[in-house]
Amino acid sequence: MDFFKLLGAGAKFDKSRFKEDISVFKPSRRADQQTIDVVDIVPKELDFFGDHSRQQSKRSEAAIPASQVSGSASQFIKEEDDHTPFKNNNEVATYLKSHRIKVTGSDVPHPVKSFEMLCKEHEFQPFVLRNLIKFGFKQPTPIQMQAIPIAVHRRDLIANAPTGSGKTLAFLLSILHQVHTEEKQGLRAVIVSPTRELATQIHEHLSNLTTGRKIKTWLMTKQTAAMQAQDPALRQKYDILVTTPLRLVHAIQNNEIDLSRVRNLVLDEADSLMEKGFVEQVDEILAACTSTNLQISLYSATMPASVEEMAKTIMKDPIRIIVGSKGAATETIDQNLVFVGSEEGKLVEIRNMVAQGFKPPCLIFVQSIDRAKELFHELVFDGINVDVIHSERTQTQRNRIVQKFRTGELWVLICTELMARGIDFKGVNLVINYDFPQTTQSYIHRIGRTGRAGRSGKAITYFTKQDAPYLKTIVNVMRQSGCEVPEWMLQLKNPKHNDRKILKKKPLERDAISTVPKYDQKRQKHKQQIIEQSKAKKQRVQPNGESSTKNKSHDSNVSEDSE
Repeated sequence: MDFFKLLGAGAKFDKSRFKEDISVFKPSRRADQQTIDVVDIVPKELDFFGDHSRQQSKRSEAAIPASQVSGSASQFIKEEDDHTPFKNNNEVATYLKSHRIKVTGSDVPHPVKSFEMLCKEHEFQPFVLRNLIKFGFKQPTPIQMQAIPIAVHRRDLIANAPTGSGKTLAFLLSILHQVHTEEKQGLRAVIVSPTRELATQIHEHLSNLTTGRKIKTWLMTKQTAAMQAQDPALRQKYDILVTTPLRLVHAIQNNEIDLSRVRNLVLDEADSLMEKGFVEQVDEILAACTSTNLQISLYSATMPASVEEMAKTIMKDPIRIIVGSKGAATETIDQNLVFVGSEEGKLVEIRNMVAQGFKPPCLIFVQSIDRAKELFHELVFDGINVDVIHSERTQTQRNRIVQKFRTGELWVLICTELMARGIDFKGVNLVINYDFPQTTQSYIHRIGRTGRAGRSGKAITYFTKQDAPYLKTIVNVMRQSGCEVPEWMLQLKNPKHNDRKILKKKPLERDAISTVPKYDQKRQKHKQQIIEQSKAKKQRVQPNGESSTKNKSHDSNVSEDSE
């Protein structure tokens, strides 16, 4: 017999008496009828194992037709997916105008409306389309629509498109097609970028697109270059090279690499590579590419007229593409100018922003390494999850910091111009120009770290009385980008040409970033000088108490006797 039944025998529970207590434990009918809408979104940077993205892709494919899903850098859902070829040039012109694409040059190939058209009209291999869909690229962006057909027809190209518009994918797809259709004869394509971080990012995208194929890619680093030098047989193993200019020039000078069979040379962030710091290295790379069928492509978000004129001297009948307005930033960025009075006002403004609350992640740009260190020491003691990245940090440290910022472990990253070019941080919500940019190109690339791939972003630029004469250059960019600008800013005078040249060469001298009063700084500096002088004096005194001056006089007497 059940022991609990025996204990409860004869006991009754009066439900009418305790109905109020019973109702507490009964589920209500309203709760059963109510439905809760849950937004099941996990940022790509936080989806470490890819489980959520795979589940979401299955759900989206079942819920939305593939023809209505948009990927790549646009992130806008298309109402229709048209694969039909163009009937005449008027239809092409209308299509280009609707996507704000301007093309100049002779015998320009027609654009493509979808990635499927690349397979139909340009005989792209099926694995390219398969990998594009796998990594979420459903529809080409404007720069990809026109740049890929031009590159496939082996025409030299100057491409100018906003930040985050998909330029990297545009030149990678054309390179993959050409490398796959040609005979394997060593290196056939070289991609040059100004920074190691950007080169690493390009190589990651390239590895994704070549999944399942025997196309060999090579990211040239100090370690991999040393391996190539030791084993010459490895030099013929790779098909596509991604590198920085200095590293490649060093390999050329030491006869560690052969570029005679390279048929495709891409200069990413070309305006930066055409500046004085890199132009000599680019010339040496071009001299090493001796193939008569060399195709040169230049890509950047900013392309000054001087760079275009220089580029035309090394290119054959190039075609130029401009997406949107030349010299404008991405329209999805909310741009703001904030007057802070003096250098001290910048720190006050940042601390007020933190106190009021802001939406991380955030990038803060300064003009020098010393100022980056100073700002880091100020903010790190405010309890902000912050770090700093610059060229003096080791490559391992830089890679770790970038990875932490991508995954959300870092909220605020202080950086120099090192991070302004090409780095794709899809989740950046805010960019702060702590120091006023030296050029409009620098401004466009800095704020281009937010508002990428069709997402919205915000950019704040601090300016002081010292920066006021150069304010109109940024105002012009804001106006061309469609931002609201106060009337008094539009009436400002443009800075003189010579003043802009001086600012480009050398940034303005600014006070140190510190909350310590100047009087205390002078006292601390004076105290440090006294300590250093005392240490130097002790070093001059010998252990037996005799100063080094006696030894010097003794040495002089010996030298006189020897004479």
